[in-house]
Amino acid sequence: MSNDRNKRETITRRLNNSAPSPRQTAKFLTATTLGAMFLFLSGLTFTGTVIALVMATPLMVLFSPVVVPAGLAILLVTTRFLFSGGCGVAVITALSWVHNYVQGKHNTPPGAAGDLEYPRI
Repeated sequence: MSNDRNKRETITRRLNNSAPSPRQTAKFLTATTLGAMFLFLSGLTFTGTVIALVMATPLMVLFSPVVVPAGLAILLVTTRFLFSGGCGVAVITALSWVHNYVQGKHNTPPGAAGDLEYPRI
């Protein structure tokens, strides 16, 4: 009988030792609550998006002959603006390099042609 009682005490001790701490329990409950809340909010957002898309589809179909060319025009204007700005930056960089080179302020990178020694024959 005492052997059976020792086994029960050992099992109880093991269960108590393997039980999560109050801190771990609080972390688990907090993470579960936040996860459920974010899942609910994402479901609401998805539902609202679908409803808005269903309501806006007829308007998009009606105004597509106007919206599509306007969108293409805006895309082309934006692309041209960014391209011209990039070309301007490239020209300014090149002119700055030429100016520094003429003034003798240029830095040749290591291993460039100016740093190599000519082989001796």
